[in-house]
Amino acid sequence: MTRPINRVAPNMPVSAYQTYSITSPQDTSVVAACAQVGCAAWRHGWESRVDERTELGARQAAYIRSQSRRTFREQRTDVGLTVFRFESGQRCFAEHRTRPEVYAVRDGDWRGNPTGRTRTHQRPADWVEDFGEHQLRLVEQQKEG
Repeated sequence: MTRPINRVAPNMPVSAYQTYSITSPQDTSVVAACAQVGCAAWRHGWESRVDERTELGARQAAYIRSQSRRTFREQRTDVGLTVFRFESGQRCFAEHRTRPEVYAVRDGDWRGNPTGRTRTHQRPADWVEDFGEHQLRLVEQQKEG
């Protein structure tokens, strides 16, 4: 069962409106660096515990020591594990993925876009600023009558 859409009838023509939207595409995934996604390991540092008595642990330790290009301190626990302590501010070993949000402004409203014009902001702050300036223009126009 589809619910009917209940909209208030606009007082002005479609050309008098602008629509601001934020969307996040469902099928797009972008690999992002730790700093971009606010990764806790990047922010605070992290520990990796490795059991070098196993084949996997030996490979992990060798990678960390010779290929990871990360700053760390190394110590042994009393149960034979190697603990690698990584400093904050460097990329962790996880692959972070994000779906980029699209910050758009288009002419018109739900009835359509008569000019076909759409602007996409690269930064959320720019979209917010544009939206705020548009609201101020509407207030000024309303005061003028």
